[in-house]
Amino acid sequence: MWKVKPPVAFPMEGRYRPILESLVPPDPMSQFHLKRGSPEEEFPDLGRNYTWMGRILTLAMYCRQFNRCTQSGVIFDDVIRPGLEEPGDWLCPMSVGCVAGDAQSYILFCDFFDRIIEAYHGQKVTSQTPESDFNYDNLKGGNDLDRSYAVRCEVSVVRGIEDFSFPTHCSRGERRQLLTLARRALQRLQEEELPGHLLLLEELNQEQQRELNMNLDHPSSSQLRTGVARDWPDARAVWVSKDGSLVVWVNMEDHLRLVSMRDDANIAEAFKCICINLQKLEEYYKALRHPFICKQQLGWVTSSPADVGTGLRITVHLKLQHLPKHKRLQDVLKRLRIRMDKTETPALYCVSNIATFGPSEVELTQLVVDGVKLLITMETRLEGNQDIDELVPTQK
Repeated sequence: MWKVKPPVAFPMEGRYRPILESLVPPDPMSQFHLKRGSPEEEFPDLGRNYTWMGRILTLAMYCRQFNRCTQSGVIFDDVIRPGLEEPGDWLCPMSVGCVAGDAQSYILFCDFFDRIIEAYHGQKVTSQTPESDFNYDNLKGGNDLDRSYAVRCEVSVVRGIEDFSFPTHCSRGERRQLLTLARRALQRLQEEELPGHLLLLEELNQEQQRELNMNLDHPSSSQLRTGVARDWPDARAVWVSKDGSLVVWVNMEDHLRLVSMRDDANIAEAFKCICINLQKLEEYYKALRHPFICKQQLGWVTSSPADVGTGLRITVHLKLQHLPKHKRLQDVLKRLRIRMDKTETPALYCVSNIATFGPSEVELTQLVVDGVKLLITMETRLEGNQDIDELVPTQK
């Protein structure tokens, strides 16, 4: 009877590693054989582009970025593609029109990203690390908004995880590793601080989606445009606290997005919830040897330059009848450094901060709190047919 001999064992990796390493070029860009023309031939048409990317990008700047490539394979055309596919509308607020594929993008393409950040946030990029302040006790007010006008509020913050590409560029393997890390970090949060449970998007039924107030069966146009919807809904998840105070989205537009919503419009409590749990998760991720991504000149960075610095968004839904029609509204909003958008509900408006870079977390939240209070005061004045000119703030 014939017996099959076992295969000869030898360290394949050790044998071939020197050969393989000799084939890896020092310049990552030289690994790609893209059929591209010269930078002048490849420069996009920006004539009808209403994004900050379209306003700032010049041929000279494009030429400087053209042959650069990050270690994970992000080239400059990947960065500007969202703004080319969605060029914006001159009647709407300008979007940044670009995304970062990984944290190295902010360094390699810094002469572009720094200009975008300065234009969008209205704050100069310097060598100093932006100030951070999570001491929620420093916030003044926020728990005393007039409920006749303030309907509800939401405070959210985004974070990127070190050693992984952002969702705009990451692979399936990276995304699944990020989900594994999130499971471990959120399990510790659940055991030590806040009970909750993790739900995979592919397992969510219609009733659970209604509870989250989102239709997650199909990715949004924004997610498709920026590239974060690849392999949808593979390795996407949402963690919900048992008391409903906190929701954590995993692998959506960013690695992590923490959201605290309140129907009583208590911004102070929502901000406190975010501060406490974000710092806890930061400790857990550090223990897992994958801390949150922070750059000296920019602070916390994620896929969108619109979120660098703090990654913090404070949103309040207001009932307003008269103020939206006032001729000085846009001037008021500009001076308050906040924005106001219509919702699907008549007379209900969404008020939020524009910038996330420059001011600290407490300062940004205070800015929205003070702005909302002033808008409510103006609305009550207009209801009584009174003038609001004396309430218009000086330019900040």
